[in-house]
Amino acid sequence: MDCLREIQGKQAHDPIFIEKMNALSSRRCICVPGPLIVGAGPSGLATAACLKEKGVPSVVLERSNCIASLWQLKTYDRLRLHLPKQFCQLPLMGFPTDFPTYPTKQQFVGYLESYARKFDIEPRFNETVSRAEYDATLGFWRVKSVGINGEETEYVCRWLVVATGENAESVVPEMEGKGEFCGDIRHTSLYKSGEEFRGKRVLVVGCGNSGMEVCLDLCNYNARPSLVVRDTVHVLPREMLGRSTFGLSMWLLKWLPIRFVDRLLLIVSWLMLGDTARFGLDRPRLGPLELKNLSGKTPVLDVGTLASIKSGDIKVCPSIKRLKRHAVEFVNGKTESFDAIILATGYKSNVPSWLKEREMFSEKDGYPRRPFPNGWKGENGLYAVGFTKRGLQGTSMDANRIAQDIERCWKHEAKHRMAFTRSVLLQQSAS
Repeated sequence: MDCLREIQGKQAHDPIFIEKMNALSSRRCICVPGPLIVGAGPSGLATAACLKEKGVPSVVLERSNCIASLWQLKTYDRLRLHLPKQFCQLPLMGFPTDFPTYPTKQQFVGYLESYARKFDIEPRFNETVSRAEYDATLGFWRVKSVGINGEETEYVCRWLVVATGENAESVVPEMEGKGEFCGDIRHTSLYKSGEEFRGKRVLVVGCGNSGMEVCLDLCNYNARPSLVVRDTVHVLPREMLGRSTFGLSMWLLKWLPIRFVDRLLLIVSWLMLGDTARFGLDRPRLGPLELKNLSGKTPVLDVGTLASIKSGDIKVCPSIKRLKRHAVEFVNGKTESFDAIILATGYKSNVPSWLKEREMFSEKDGYPRRPFPNGWKGENGLYAVGFTKRGLQGTSMDANRIAQDIERCWKHEAKHRMAFTRSVLLQQSAS
């Protein structure tokens, strides 16, 4: 492999280098000729496909046993894409024309599997990256992974692409009395449908898109859901003026300032949905698009939950003060009984737990320190994809930029290797 030859030819008489190479040889070590991509979700697949299209090979590591494990293993059955399919397709391959505007979870997973087959992407499954760090002596990244049976492998690569994304780990908040509560407490990553909650009183914590949809799903199975709203939230109709709200927003932003577009969205939302504050859903002071740009907080695109709130089928509650054996006490002093609690409290990045690097990624939240659109590239061949807080559109932008940048380096080094080989052959012929 070119990678191996380069390592062997680099600082061959350096005692520190020799010591490190001896340590590498004591365990299973794989030299990756191209980039190593950590994560086989949409971000990792998109990057691998863009690289493949440019003739650059890559290796994809995935801790689970399938691609897009979040979608396949940790999402509820009724889930659909929240945005129209044209805003969610990955680079180089669109959705099938017979897919609906908002594809189902199963359709999206099928699309990703077809995408992997088309670009011949075969991730190494059941490999959890435990540590990755840049070795300045080698001039390469050293990435350690642990297999399903505990076996360790070390990968050595020139380029490392972090594609573990914004949703790597579930966020489970601390709640006073959690150990005292006798009912079921689970994160939405473990929720599939309302079937098992028929007739039960269920408290859903979190009023984002997931929390709203889980409440609606519970209603469809004759459960009795309540929704904890801990913060202000923008609720918008999924479609307005005959178009998707997101698509309309993107079109308007081409011609109008963001604050004007926000004002228009809120006026139309008020006409269609009414005053959401009347039902316990206070709106933030900033408009939905401006808030999204500044904080990454996504507005809720209503698919029918608000109607159930208005009818009383879903009750809105304030923040939780503490849990009791069979009840929940809220900050307003009221106490109500519940059979189960579902935490729609989101996900977080897990990058700081395994990537030993402090310049590109924040140790606090695991996101690139530089804001969009400049957070995709770090130093020493380190890249990030899928951390833009702009969904699959942001992923596609990152994947294309990364592939272009690595292709340039790849071609430059190929020319360098070719010139070196040519000079060696000339020396041999002269002798």
